[in-house]
Amino acid sequence: MEDKSIIIKKVKKVQGGGHHGGSWKVAFADFMTGMMAFFLLMWLVNMTTKPQKEKLSHYFQEYSIFGEGGAGGKTEMISKDQAVPETAVTITQSPVSSDSTGESNSAALENFKEQLQQEIEQRLTDLKDQVRIEVFEGGVKVDIMDKEGNPMFPLGSTALTASGQKILKVLCDNIRNTTNRIEIEGHTDAITYAKKEFGNWELSTSRASAARLEVEKNGIPPSRLLRVSGYAATEPIIKDNPFDPRNRRISLRLYPEKKGQTSAQAQSQAQAPPPQATPPIVPQTPQVVPQVQPMRMK
Repeated sequence: MEDKSIIIKKVKKVQGGGHHGGSWKVAFADFMTGMMAFFLLMWLVNMTTKPQKEKLSHYFQEYSIFGEGGAGGKTEMISKDQAVPETAVTITQSPVSSDSTGESNSAALENFKEQLQQEIEQRLTDLKDQVRIEVFEGGVKVDIMDKEGNPMFPLGSTALTASGQKILKVLCDNIRNTTNRIEIEGHTDAITYAKKEFGNWELSTSRASAARLEVEKNGIPPSRLLRVSGYAATEPIIKDNPFDPRNRRISLRLYPEKKGQTSAQAQSQAQAPPPQATPPIVPQTPQVVPQVQPMRMK
């Protein structure tokens, strides 16, 4: 009897069709797209000049999603004109840093202060203790103060004494040939007048205007004057004693021009009001000195 064995075949189904599937086409399309983008980038890089590359580099270094298109958002990266050859590119030196500029200006102000101080000590030996010179931000301030027994203005008057005229003459001799812009301020002590029609505000302003006339008389043109104002007793030098006679003074603020600064820029900077200064009142100088009776000497 012939032995007949039964053979069973199992056919395994391959999902996706094996090498006949379509997934490789998606990968190949992505590869080709990437290659096209790469060669397009290489072509653009080859066509741009060195200055344009530097602008692009700066643009992406400073780019911020919170700004308006980054540092170069409003700047045209690539010129529409024909590319400029590299030989035509001009390289300029970077400007001087603000720190070094500030140091040079401070040194110039200190030198100017020392020159004024020497002139005061040499020519006003008997009045030098009534002149105080200090440097503030942007200029030099000169205070001409009263002294018990030697005031800058007589009692209840807006006319300068001989001492006041002498001090202003020495100062004007040193600033006449400069380009300094000038502010003139009048200050009083805290003693009030018995009459309210003419108080410390009017007195300080009138004395500042009298000092202005004396400054112009000594050769300073009116075009160099920035402001003439009165502050009454709002800014005493001796804060612990607002009745101290040294608080009665005329102050000159001198604004030298900085290096590389135009006259218009110096005027704009000097016209900024001093810190913590109350709004000045600038009435016209009275033609006739008012005859008032102060409670004490101003």
